[in-house]
Amino acid sequence: MSLTNAFETTTLQYLLTTDSVTRPTAWYIGLFTSDPTDTGTAGTEVSGFDYARTAATFTVSSDTASNSAAVEFPAANGGNWGTVSHIGIMDAASGGNMIVHAPLTVAKAINDGDVFRIPTGDLDITAS
Repeated sequence: MSLTNAFETTTLQYLLTTDSVTRPTAWYIGLFTSDPTDTGTAGTEVSGFDYARTAATFTVSSDTASNSAAVEFPAANGGNWGTVSHIGIMDAASGGNMIVHAPLTVAKAINDGDVFRIPTGDLDITAS
């Protein structure tokens, strides 16, 4: 996963200055059919057919954060979401800012009636 440009700056400010920074208080997973890039504003987020970002919680062990509970999106309803190729962790249920993003290991077509799931512990964010 890659931090977006905005959160790279926030992280450096937090670590290396006395500047006050605002940290997120909630995290949501967004699904994308193209790369949102480090700007966090490119890419195409899934929309329509009952798509909604889904809240996530994380635990940290050593240098890795992992989702502490399964993340399950509502079923695509009335149409296809397309082929999900990337995910983003956002700080709001809609709008807001992207914190990190990554390509999926394997892109997944989500058709009418399909559900996108991330099992507990399968979403890992590693700092190195």
